[in-house]
Amino acid sequence: MAILLVPLIALVIRPGEAVVVSNMLGLLIGLVGARKVWHAGEKSAGVIGGLAMVMTPLGLLALFATPPAVARVIIAVVAIGAFAMVLLPAKPGHAPGNLETGLTGAASGLLTGFAGMPGPPVVPYYLRRPIPREVARASMQTVFLLTSTASTAAALALGLASWRDALFALLLFGPVLVGNYLGSLAFGKVSDALWRSFVGFLLAISALMAVVRLLG
Repeated sequence: MAILLVPLIALVIRPGEAVVVSNMLGLLIGLVGARKVWHAGEKSAGVIGGLAMVMTPLGLLALFATPPAVARVIIAVVAIGAFAMVLLPAKPGHAPGNLETGLTGAASGLLTGFAGMPGPPVVPYYLRRPIPREVARASMQTVFLLTSTASTAAALALGLASWRDALFALLLFGPVLVGNYLGSLAFGKVSDALWRSFVGFLLAISALMAVVRLLG
C-alpha cells in the first residue's frame, strides 16, 4: 500500500506529511485482523519488526531534515527499487541468516521513517523463499503493523504529526479497507506468476507517475 500511496500523495502534500499519513493508515489497516496474522507468520517477523521499530524514528528525523524536493526524488527512487525487487527471481532453498535478517529489519525501519515504505527490504526477504504464501503474507503484515505503530508513535512524540494528518488517514481508511477486503477475496486464487505480474504493473505505474511528475 505505502509503495503505491506515498510517491503519489507526496506530489501534492509535503513528503513528511505523506509519510505520516501513510504510516497512520498502515496502523489502522494493520489492526484489522492483527491477532490472526500474528500467529500465522514466522518468528523472524518479530525480530525484523522489533529492529525496524528501533530504526524508524531515525528515518523519520532524517526525512524532516531533508528538503522536500530532495525527499520526493529519494521516495521516487525507492518506489522504482521496490518495482525491481518484486521482479527478482525466487531463491529455492535459501535460508536467511542472522545478518540478513538484521539488515532487513534495520533497512525496513529506516525506510518506514524516511519514505513510509517498510516493504522494499521485507518483500523479497519472504517472497523469494519457498515458504507458503499464507505464511509470507502474515509475516509481512506483522512487520508492517509494528513499523506503522513505531512511526505513528514517533511522529506524535516528536511533534511531527498534526490533526490534519490524522484526518487525512481516516478519510483514506474507508476506501482502503474496502480494497483490502476485495483483495483478500482474491488471495490464494491466482497463480504466483499472475500475482507478480499484477503487483509489478501497479508498482511500475506508481514509480512512473512519480518520476513524470518530478520531471514536469
